[in-house]
Amino acid sequence: QLQLVESGGGLVQPGGSLRLSCAASGFTLDYYAIGWFRQAPGKEREGVSCISMKGDTTNYADSVKGRFTISRDNAKNTVYLQINSLKPEDTAVYYCASRLSTPLLFRICELSPTPYGSWGQGTQVTVSS
Repeated sequence: QLQLVESGGGLVQPGGSLRLSCAASGFTLDYYAIGWFRQAPGKEREGVSCISMKGDTTNYADSVKGRFTISRDNAKNTVYLQINSLKPEDTAVYYCASRLSTPLLFRICELSPTPYGSWGQGTQVTVSS
C-alpha cells in the first residue's frame, strides 16, 4: 500500500521551530517531486514548499521564504520541512504530497496541489503563546 505519513507537528510558541517529516512506505520517493501544503480552518489549502525529484529545485511560498527549508533524504525515503521563526498565522494542518516525475518534469516542482496524486493524513502545527 502506497502511503505518506507526516510527523513532527505540535504546539510551539511564536518564534519557535519545528521539523516536519514526510515518510513514504510502499514505494520509493526517488522518482517523485514532493510538496508541502497547509490548510488552516476556513481557508483553502495552500502550497508552502516543494522539492524536485533529485532535490535540485525547491520552491517556497512568499509567506514562508527565509523561514522554511525543504530537504530530502532519498536513502531514508523521507522529505523534511524545517520551519523556523514560527508565527501564529502558520497554524494549520500540514500535508505532504507526491507527484511522479517524468523526463520532462524531473527538475520541476509545483506549489499548486493539482498535480499531486498521493497525500498524507496531515500533522497539526499550532503556534500560540
